[in-house]
Amino acid sequence: MEKVIDIQHLRKSFGTHEVLKDIDFSVNKGEVVCIIGSSGSGKSTLLRCVNLLEKPSGGQIIYNGENILDDGHNINEYRTKLGMVFQQFNLFNNHNVLNNCVVGQTTVLKRSEEEAKEIAMKYLKIVEMDQYINAKPRQLSGGQKQRVAIARALSMEPDVMLFDEPTSALDPEMVGEVLKVMKDLAGTGLTMLIVTHEMEFAKEVADRVVFMDEGIIAEEGRPEEIFNNPKEQRTKEFLKRTLKRM
Repeated sequence: MEKVIDIQHLRKSFGTHEVLKDIDFSVNKGEVVCIIGSSGSGKSTLLRCVNLLEKPSGGQIIYNGENILDDGHNINEYRTKLGMVFQQFNLFNNHNVLNNCVVGQTTVLKRSEEEAKEIAMKYLKIVEMDQYINAKPRQLSGGQKQRVAIARALSMEPDVMLFDEPTSALDPEMVGEVLKVMKDLAGTGLTMLIVTHEMEFAKEVADRVVFMDEGIIAEEGRPEEIFNNPKEQRTKEFLKRTLKRM
């Protein structure tokens, strides 16, 4: 399988606190990888290191055969290959829905306004937000905002989509609409790396599940292995706690 991103010996410390300890893992083209684990296990930090919102303290991030942490790499160009969907949507409040999906394309990718709008409309249709192109973010529900944020990331046509707990800021009744969009996207062969606490979703959609605990990858495997027959004691304990709450 073709590796899109290959992470080797990745470490991240904040002061004396080591949040990521010697992380090795990769994401293959067309694969959906879900990262699960308790709060504070390093999941979001790992995702933020992958797209260099946080600078790793050590290790390598290999993209297209090159370590993008080496000096001289164009970090901004690399970031355009990664679509990022945040917990808090991060939409531009002064722009309407359509412009939210256009502005990155025209400023960063230098697409013409016309082409950018066409691409934006294509993805807004996919997330069923094409009816709302003139609305401002404040007029939308949380679930609608997150669907626009997904369309905005897709409009950049990235190699990989990164999702950082995309449903954690949503009211329960809105979670389903966002997960449905993500499920549909997973079915299209899009490469996706998802930090999530939605276990049923991970079970159903992931090709591979990565369980993190205290800054390391404690276990990884196919969903049926991790959820039905985990090998590690800490995976068993985490799932027992989490699945009991559901």
